[in-house]
Amino acid sequence: MSNILAIVGRPNVGKSTFFNRLTESRQAIVEETSGVTRDRHYGHSDWNGVTFSVIDTGGYVVGSDDIFEEEIRKQVTLAIEEADVIAFVVDVKDGLTTLDKEVANVLRRTKKKVFVIANKVDNPTRLGDAAEFYGLGLDEVYSISSINGSGTGDLLDEIVKEFDKKVEEKLPDLPRFAVIGRPNVGKSSLVNALLGDERNIVTPVAGTTRDSIYTRYNSFGFEFLLVDTAGVRKKSKVRENIEFYSVMRSIRAIENSDVCMLMIDATEGFESQDVNIFQLIQRNRKGVVIIINKWDLVEKETNTHKDFEEMIRAKIAPFNDVPIIFTSVPKKQRIHKALETATTVYKNKARSISTSKLNELLLPIIHRTPPPATKGKYIKIKYITQLKTSFPAFVFFCNLPQYVKDPYKRFIENQLRKNFDFTGVPVQIFFRKK
Repeated sequence: MSNILAIVGRPNVGKSTFFNRLTESRQAIVEETSGVTRDRHYGHSDWNGVTFSVIDTGGYVVGSDDIFEEEIRKQVTLAIEEADVIAFVVDVKDGLTTLDKEVANVLRRTKKKVFVIANKVDNPTRLGDAAEFYGLGLDEVYSISSINGSGTGDLLDEIVKEFDKKVEEKLPDLPRFAVIGRPNVGKSSLVNALLGDERNIVTPVAGTTRDSIYTRYNSFGFEFLLVDTAGVRKKSKVRENIEFYSVMRSIRAIENSDVCMLMIDATEGFESQDVNIFQLIQRNRKGVVIIINKWDLVEKETNTHKDFEEMIRAKIAPFNDVPIIFTSVPKKQRIHKALETATTVYKNKARSISTSKLNELLLPIIHRTPPPATKGKYIKIKYITQLKTSFPAFVFFCNLPQYVKDPYKRFIENQLRKNFDFTGVPVQIFFRKK
């Protein structure tokens, strides 16, 4: 079940810094100018074994105060609709502002858990200043410093307790495929093409959650659950926030699936948002098939197909062992090929290799091409085993794991892919001390 934490608040209170601390990344632009976070950012976090997605809603508009207020209100409303838990960040240095009160007014109407986070509490004197935020009437106020991390541990302990309260739904034990991608690339058309003419073979699954609708598909020798988020609840404000909204939806669909069918509009190419979604699939360790839709609308020359494919593989490197299918949904060209490929990727993701086979095949290769020596020290890999995880993960036991560098890890990954088919599936490799 996916967990989403949305970070809301007026601009410049430190939302992006808090986001970076949770996701251990530098993805959000941090700058002391009001409204600098143009894009909403999303990442992955893990605390005490609970994984969750983090959305930084950004402090978006530059303009008059009322435009600001309207824009922030829209974002807060969206966060309330789509997230499970809300982190409302305020700034101790500025104290309680009118805009904070506006945000609080919107948040008080939700039944979801809201954490008030007083940020920039960098010294003991500011601890007392945080008390004024109790005036917002939103329960406990948590004092933290996003910059140095103080207070974030206790806060996260409380946040993940909220996620634990979510009830896991019982679904049939079938592969879960999700169709995802930017708005207007043809996701709904593909879902309709698969389900439309065969309504009789489609059964909505009981107990489907608010965030994803599962439809059981059983035809042409395929049986799976289609994770459909595109058709869930029409919104009034969707038009203004289509990008943010589709990101929220994509996260839900990715987390609730086994294999993602990432749709691209051939007429628009493979854009940065597509790369973002691809990386999100990879970070969630899901299988992936890239579907190039509207291929019939592209002017063709001799190598158009090959060039397009190479361009995509270059953009998604180093993980580019991914199937790419060219389709035209209205003409029903190769949509069953897409299903077939998703089924193969699902099998690849579940592939289990015996320890004896791993060692028998890989140790001679490693012996021929050992890791380069570092500081005159030689790395000896003694033994390999696969972990019992929901995606392919392997442990290589050796004497000096700290000296194994990324290029060698990639070499090992390529050998695994070459010897055991893991096409379309992220592979994780660990080096541990024997």
